[in-house]
Amino acid sequence: AVGLLLAVLYACKRSRQFGIKQDHILDGVLIVVPIALICARLYYCIFKWDMYKDDLLSIFYIWEGGLAIYGGIIGGALAVILMSRVKKLSFFLLADMICPAVILAQAIGRWGNFCNAEAYGYETLLPWRMGLCNIETGYQMLYVHPTFLYESLWNLIGFILINIFYRKRKYHGEVAVWYFIWYGLGRA
Repeated sequence: AVGLLLAVLYACKRSRQFGIKQDHILDGVLIVVPIALICARLYYCIFKWDMYKDDLLSIFYIWEGGLAIYGGIIGGALAVILMSRVKKLSFFLLADMICPAVILAQAIGRWGNFCNAEAYGYETLLPWRMGLCNIETGYQMLYVHPTFLYESLWNLIGFILINIFYRKRKYHGEVAVWYFIWYGLGRA
């Protein structure tokens, strides 16, 4: 929620620079966020179909976890395309405003993985390891790579770099390309 709020504030700030009404951004949030969440859940459920095929109602149990960022990005992008057509705005201009906001939200949102004790890496003895003790470890202390932290820092660095180079972009959509390259490298 904090990541989403900061992303919306960031996009509203950027909108002023390009003469786009903040109301368009706020209207977009009301469309894009629900579609992105639905698509994130659908993407997760499709790839974990064995968990849901015998109890289709459990697909709606979002509070039990199970959102996939790729589904959220795909759904969000489709919603932004729809919004750009309805509002008669350049999709690539909107993408340039939104992608830095998205990577900021992802940097903050990864801390939810820490709070939920999920999305951690392999066991390690490195000094920055994270202790994990839950049902998955049989309540034994296990020291693992804090992959949520790695991705959070990676995304924060990406957000900073994108903002440094934002003014140097040569065409609408370039910032969005930077986002996808940076985020893709981080995931790889």
